[in-house]
Parts: sequence; structure tokens; C-alpha cells
Amino acid sequence: MTAAEPLVPAVDPYMEKSLLERAAERLAQTRPLTWFFVNVGNRIDPFLMRVSGGRLNTTGSPMVVVLHHTGAKTGKARQTPLAYFTEGRDVVLVASNGGARHHPSWLYNIRANPDVELWVGDKGGAHTARVATPDEKGRLWPKANALYAGYAGYQTKSGRDIQMIICSPKE
Repeated sequence: MTAAEPLVPAVDPYMEKSLLERAAERLAQTRPLTWFFVNVGNRIDPFLMRVSGGRLNTTGSPMVVVLHHTGAKTGKARQTPLAYFTEGRDVVLVASNGGARHHPSWLYNIRANPDVELWVGDKGGAHTARVATPDEKGRLWPKANALYAGYAGYQTKSGRDIQMIICSPKE
């Protein structure tokens, strides 16, 4: 790995999607599948991704990373699978929570404990997470929507400012 490569596999949010990937993206935006990914896939994917070397998850997408974080109140180790894209060596996450009115618990956890690990199979490592500034979000939001078109609808539906998280590798 060169110094310019991210620790996890690089993901270009503007990569062209196949017809099947576009259809799956539209299907993923339906309420039942959003609920499934937030409530069920969230529990299954860390195991699936670990045993498959990062190749399998409930979304079928190669753009999923497992965020290892520490509970803000409990101090317990947590794992959350999330869609991601890379910008240089940084990994960008979207705290959409499927368009729910409240932020996802992992966001509170990383605000309290910004030392995280990101893994796709056996690729990854230690990162420091932070909430993107408004200017950074303005620049990154179009990329997030290119990655997954559902984010725009989630922003409208949630009635809250969906946060974007930038995770920088620890040197």
C-alpha cells in the first residue's frame, strides 16, 4: 500500500452503476428494505463481512464498511455496517439512520469517542472520526447522493440535518 491509498478499499461515489445496481438502489429506498437494513442487516453484516473477507453483506453492495466504535454511555465495543466512499485516504460516512427523525446511536458514540476502526474484511485499521463542517458537508453531500440516491429523500423525510462523518487514518 502506498501512502496515498486509503486503509479500506477505495470507493468512488461517481462510479457508474449497472442496471441491476440502479434497480437495487431504488428498491433499497422502499420503507420495508430501509427498515430491514437499519434493524436486521445492521446485526448480520459485521459477521457476514468478517467471514467472507468483506465480500458479502445484506445489501449486496461493495460499498459497505464496518465501523468499530465505543459506546458513549456503556463503553462497550460496537460494530455498525455503513455505506461509505473515500476521498483520498479519508473515509466518508453518512449518519442518515434510514431517514429517521433522530441521529443514529453510532453518531453519538463517535462524538464521545472519535477513535474508531474501519474494516472491509481484512482491510482497514485505526481512524479518527469527526463531523464534517458545514462547508465540507456542502462539498461532500453531492458525492453522497451520487453514491446512494436515497440520502436526499432521507434528508427531507427526517426533518433534521443529516451529519456527514470524515474518518482520517491514524498515522
